[in-house]
Amino acid sequence: MDPAKRRIALLVAACLFMEITDGSVVNTSAPRIASTLGVPTSSIALVITAYIVTVSSLIPLSGWMSARFGARRIFLLAIGLFTLASVGCSASTSVPELVAARVLQGAGGAMMVPVGRLVVIGDSDRESLLTATAYMVWPALVAPIVAPIIGGTLTTYLSWHWIFLVNVPLGALALLVAYRIIHPPAQAPPGRLDSLGVLLTCVSLALLTVTADQLARRQIDWALTLALGLIGTGLLVLNARHLWYSERPLINLRVLRIKTLRQATWGTAMIFWVIGAGPYLAPLKFELQFGWSPVKAGAMLLFMWAGNIGVKPIANRIFRAYGFRTVIFITAVGLAASSVALGLSTAHTSLALIGLEMFVWGTTMSSAASGITPMSFADVDEGQMRDATVLQSTVTQLSVGFGVAGSAVALRIGRALSHPLSNSSHGSFPYTFGWIMVALFSLMVAVCALRLHPQAGDALRGHRPAA
Repeated sequence: MDPAKRRIALLVAACLFMEITDGSVVNTSAPRIASTLGVPTSSIALVITAYIVTVSSLIPLSGWMSARFGARRIFLLAIGLFTLASVGCSASTSVPELVAARVLQGAGGAMMVPVGRLVVIGDSDRESLLTATAYMVWPALVAPIVAPIIGGTLTTYLSWHWIFLVNVPLGALALLVAYRIIHPPAQAPPGRLDSLGVLLTCVSLALLTVTADQLARRQIDWALTLALGLIGTGLLVLNARHLWYSERPLINLRVLRIKTLRQATWGTAMIFWVIGAGPYLAPLKFELQFGWSPVKAGAMLLFMWAGNIGVKPIANRIFRAYGFRTVIFITAVGLAASSVALGLSTAHTSLALIGLEMFVWGTTMSSAASGITPMSFADVDEGQMRDATVLQSTVTQLSVGFGVAGSAVALRIGRALSHPLSNSSHGSFPYTFGWIMVALFSLMVAVCALRLHPQAGDALRGHRPAA
């Protein structure tokens, strides 16, 4: 991979890490934030939701903006907005102020990563695409694991304001580096903005994201959640029809006619659901079922992180040696098996065995994600790369959120099945059931791999693509 392109890929990876960490770091700090601002802890849910809704609903607009105003200009603007909004979050003295600052943060994050990905992927040759994608995938795998540790440590030993202030030096450095190294080629004019597509996309994704957030809460307003879900789904269907048939859509869904892209997008949705679910379920199981302290549970998550990162140096060589279809299938099956093992673990299981299960889970999850993600671009030509990038970014963001929400629902179903008359969360079956759901989604990734052509992705491996 070209050194200049590698530097840009690492910069985008750092921005993605900053964005995903910021999206989830508030969770562990919510009680302290609520206490400082003088509101119930439940009120801080809006702070979390506002950020996620803004990011997920504005991502599709980022592709058009980069083509209209220039990728470099939008990327620099996004980093600057994200950094300034972080200062605003830290300085907030009320919930409305904090929510407003989080919305600005979300707007910056929505533009920052998709545009950065487009800069890296847009003019990469097929052989370097695998390496470039690997650089940009790892933050999505690591951030959900380390965010609770970062948030808990800063809030405990300093104050909750620091969970936002740490973004300031990182953002300033990213802005300086981006100014020096980001010089992408000009893009073709995007044409008039698809206003109806913007409206339908933003509203439908916002409603579905709020629905996912409602499902993840301890107390669910089922009437509100059902209404939001039905309206959001209906608008999403209308939007899909509009985007498919519109002459100049916000996102050209017709790129899904590319078989590899269509199959890989489905696999990406499944694996990032798993990525959202696993780091959410693991600490709950360790703390509530096993009775471990937060520190001990957080330390065990490091084994997941170690497996995640440890496989990165050799992942590309494995894909090049054995092919995408084979490696994705094997690692997805291994991910399902390790998920079941974690679900069946008890407080009497040895720490060494649980650590090994976590390590295997992180390794197989990282490998499967690193394989299925670049497959989305394997057969996409340069003219369709913008739409493919925006589509994948949107799918990735939403899938992680729905992974968390889906896990929360799975825990409730598990409690209902094991203790119909009890709301206790300390039994073993709910967590076993949650991990079985993770295993099922992992097996869906394996099914996606089997549906790929045996030579799919050969162009990424430096081989001649299949006819």
